[in-house]
Amino acid sequence: MSENKSIEEKHGFRSGFVAVVGRPNAGKSTLVNRLVGQKIAIVTSKPQTTRNRIQGIVTKPQGQVVFIDTPGLHEAESALGRQMMQEVAAALEGIDVLLLMVDASRMHPHADDLLLEKAKRFRGKTILALNKVDRLPKPKLLPLIEAFAKAFEFAAILPISALQGDGCEELLGEILKKLPEGEPYFPDDQVTDQPERFLAAEIIREKAIQGMYHEVPYALAVVVEKYEETPKLLRIEAVMNVERDSQKKILIGHKGEMLKKIGTEARKELESILASKIYLGLFVKVAPDWRENPQKVRELDWRYQLEGLAGEVDEKE
Repeated sequence: MSENKSIEEKHGFRSGFVAVVGRPNAGKSTLVNRLVGQKIAIVTSKPQTTRNRIQGIVTKPQGQVVFIDTPGLHEAESALGRQMMQEVAAALEGIDVLLLMVDASRMHPHADDLLLEKAKRFRGKTILALNKVDRLPKPKLLPLIEAFAKAFEFAAILPISALQGDGCEELLGEILKKLPEGEPYFPDDQVTDQPERFLAAEIIREKAIQGMYHEVPYALAVVVEKYEETPKLLRIEAVMNVERDSQKKILIGHKGEMLKKIGTEARKELESILASKIYLGLFVKVAPDWRENPQKVRELDWRYQLEGLAGEVDEKE
């Protein structure tokens, strides 16, 4: 038999979907990016910046894990916030394993009731990852593990550092053990189900968030309006939507310096990820109070935009 035996033919191969759920800034996107091996979800120091369910695909000889990175759990107070929490609820439907993540460096020695509520409602196996243990004194780790172990019967509790990589391979091994046997859902060289124009919008939003402050990160929605591939150049034009004229001025900056900085940083990273020379055009528009308007949230949300892109998502819907 050929040495290039496909992963479908391997005996005992496991595959399944894993939702990564936690509070804002627990390190969910950092973990998914590390396990996948490249950036597919934006990472910022600002909480609540992941707005959609993002699927990252990790394929090993023993199995394939499809990670669903979800928005951070919080009390929703706007139309956008409510939609984000609906994303979390939807992510728990049809998954094989639930992975709860907590920021161990900020936890008191007690379990998180909002997280435990998700675990108690899920009927399958739940794994707990205590993240950022590199920032936590070891004497404080054991009481935290004991508190969660008493509060819920987890399939496994693992201390990790998603940023440093400590414990991440062990976590992936535990997840694989809990998945059912079955064929892979995606080709073994695919790392995400998101189209490239979605990644482009997210990278632009990440660079804008990193350069902004106060409320601007949460009032920002990026829409890619043009994505044209030619033999020599990838042409991307994107609109950065904010809620007020004052936010527009901050994004543009003095003599356009901030907008130029965001564009340069986004273009360089996109060229690295997409392995293509890129022209990136950025524009800023004001969509007054869009986060409070369910219709506007739909217009500026990627799930609904993608429904209009012929052929790109038909097979995934």
